[in-house]
Amino acid sequence: MSQIQLKTALPGPKSLQVLERRKNALPSGLAKSTEVVVERAEGALVWDVDGNQLIDFAGGIGMINIGHRNEKVVDAIKKQLDKYIHTCSLVTTMEPYVELAELLNSLTPGNFKKKTLLANSGSEAVENAINVAKYYTKRNAVLCFEGAYHGRTLLTLSLTSKYALFKKGFGSYVPDIYRIPSPNTYRKANGMSEEEYISSCIEKLDEAFISQVDPESLAAIIIEPVLGEGGFLPIPGAYLRKLREVCDKYGIVFIADEIQCGASRTGKLFAIQHSDVIPDIVVSAKSIGAGMPISAVTGKAEILDAPHLGGLGGTYGGNPLACVAAIEAINILKSDDFLKRVNEVGEIIRTTLEKWKEKYSIIGDVRGLGAMRLVEFVKDRKTKQPDAEVTLEVIKDAVSNGLIMIRAGLFSNCIRLLPPVVISNEQLIEGLNVLEAAIARAQAKR
Repeated sequence: MSQIQLKTALPGPKSLQVLERRKNALPSGLAKSTEVVVERAEGALVWDVDGNQLIDFAGGIGMINIGHRNEKVVDAIKKQLDKYIHTCSLVTTMEPYVELAELLNSLTPGNFKKKTLLANSGSEAVENAINVAKYYTKRNAVLCFEGAYHGRTLLTLSLTSKYALFKKGFGSYVPDIYRIPSPNTYRKANGMSEEEYISSCIEKLDEAFISQVDPESLAAIIIEPVLGEGGFLPIPGAYLRKLREVCDKYGIVFIADEIQCGASRTGKLFAIQHSDVIPDIVVSAKSIGAGMPISAVTGKAEILDAPHLGGLGGTYGGNPLACVAAIEAINILKSDDFLKRVNEVGEIIRTTLEKWKEKYSIIGDVRGLGAMRLVEFVKDRKTKQPDAEVTLEVIKDAVSNGLIMIRAGLFSNCIRLLPPVVISNEQLIEGLNVLEAAIARAQAKR
């Protein structure tokens, strides 16, 4: 039986009414990648207000790795609701905050004493991580990378790449931020081996420490081990090791942004674990909360302890409802069964995408790690010229046929696949078939 069940065209009449209300009530700058109006969701399925049943391949931009409305998470929230909702960590101590911090301290890479600060969003966590690094090192400069997405607050927007979509019109930005290209093996020069290309990237990094910023002035280097918005680009292990060497040599805080690529999405709890690199600070959010707003800064105790008393905190950071949800979610995410399923889902997607690459010339590359996979569309495979138009066309086609999807990539020419890992094989294959049919129709028009 088909998992996608459409009773109306998408969007249906009830959805159109809500979308009109949204247009009148919400700012137009708040974008939406689909016109799906949600009535309920469970596992990897979403039902809209018109009764249509859809498959979710976006997962709230990687927020729902353990699925919509996980039973253990829902039960934990309900149980906590009967006790208290929030009393503020700046006023009282709430045990769920402490328990979650202990859990994260034990699970993040590194055999050293750690501490954790909780916040509400990925942006908040990144901002706190940078602020703590600045306080600890008594330096101001930060190194980040092209294609990175770190958030939308003033500091994190300053770190974020992709200017026109995220940053245009919002300057001025925070000073002392330096940005260099991140390794992208798909776009290496023709005739250059992958090893030669990575060596070249490392050489350019060394040059940047001469031409752009003195490493002794850097408070932090922040990088996503697998770029999310930037196009699901796994950072080569050799490059991450080079960053670690530089940080060790010059006393720089190494920050791994695991907001999208963490929470077991790549087949390990943290994507940085695919290398032998140990960061000083790990920033996590999205799927650790299973849909609840929570984020964390976990790192070396001496770094997290650096700010003065009262220098850290926020009204809602470590809300106990979000904390109990995160505790349940992380216990699932770290389990052997879940990690096994991540790799099973990832392998089904990988082998399918590889076949598509052979069949459809509009596909330039397919890549990713674990169940974090992506298709990049190009106008010409030789020139690798990005094709954002066909990407949007494919997404609109797939969504109209019941598959929730979103774009990615520095050039907005990629489709990211982030289905809840709890998705069944039947649902996964049906969703992939819908996507392939949309790709085939787009290919036929060219």
